[in-house]
Amino acid sequence: MKYFKLPDLGEGLPEAEIVEWHVSEGDTVEVDQILVAVETAKAIVEVPSPQAGVISHLFGAAGDTIHTGEPLVEFAGNEDADSGTVVGQLSRAKSTDSQRESFIIGAAPSSKQAVGQRTTAAVRSLAQRLDVSLDTLHGSGPEGRVTVEDVEHAASLDQSVGAPEALKGVRKQMARTMAQAHAEVVPVTLCEDADIDHWPEGSDITLRLIQAIGAACEAVPELNVWFDGHQLARRHHQKIDLGVAVDTEQGLFVPVLRDIGNRPSADLRAGLDRLRTDVRARSIPPAEMQGATITLSNFGTLAGRYASPVVVPPQVAIVGAGVIRRQPVAVDNDVQVHKVMPLSLTFDHRAATGGEAARFMQALIQSLSA
Repeated sequence: MKYFKLPDLGEGLPEAEIVEWHVSEGDTVEVDQILVAVETAKAIVEVPSPQAGVISHLFGAAGDTIHTGEPLVEFAGNEDADSGTVVGQLSRAKSTDSQRESFIIGAAPSSKQAVGQRTTAAVRSLAQRLDVSLDTLHGSGPEGRVTVEDVEHAASLDQSVGAPEALKGVRKQMARTMAQAHAEVVPVTLCEDADIDHWPEGSDITLRLIQAIGAACEAVPELNVWFDGHQLARRHHQKIDLGVAVDTEQGLFVPVLRDIGNRPSADLRAGLDRLRTDVRARSIPPAEMQGATITLSNFGTLAGRYASPVVVPPQVAIVGAGVIRRQPVAVDNDVQVHKVMPLSLTFDHRAATGGEAARFMQALIQSLSA
């Protein structure tokens, strides 16, 4: 093998950002020695060497984005060896931002080549003089060409509000996912309160929510499905795999707690703790971030009463839990102050009816109130 290319790091992860190289050009490496740490939309992954050899070239620097199938490392020798697993010829192209040579897969142009094709020399010169990055601009000219006015407008914005900060890693993937959900899902949100005043002091709130969602899915399985919006078909699940939203400084992660309907409380709590620890350490395997059939957002640990959480297809429902408050509650002919948990259920109305959502919410509240 002459070129080692970025392997498939998991379903739905087409690219990664280089975090840190653990080797340098000229180093001798062994099989399974860590070459580089990369950040995907799911986690930080350490990529091992597939062979022993001498590193003659590293493709990319910290902060660069590399796509699955693009070269990571060139090994010395093996000039006639197979170039890798990706179909297509490798051609060399000089980068406009670096003296380092980069590889382009097949005939597909890089982003910098694409920019060059939709600008003129005068526009590029103006952008350089005004310190405007053409990579961040969407051209308003014919066929998307960047114009002088586009560059001048960007320079004015940079001067008044600062240069744009490109989203990376988890935040970039979150933006894409939210845009996809907004384009595909027909969301409706149902809100209600659960009286939990009878809960013992120190009750595990998140665990109770997880178990209540499991009970609601058992009672109304129509919300524990995947929906194919193109084929207009539902896939019913035999088990409940719950995505649990975890807030971090790097962005939002949603690890998956498997088969919540058939696990005892202690096992669920241990599994949840492990997932959260792995997320915060950025060591969670990509497979543990995929395949949720329904999601919980317990935003009430921070702030907020009700919300319209985003349903991410192919799921059809997400439960939101707000801040628990003490508030007046009518009990028979008396008014008492009880602890109340506000709940939000957002569902995709293409796949579930309002009645199914209401029955799900009813089952959820009944479980929390037991």
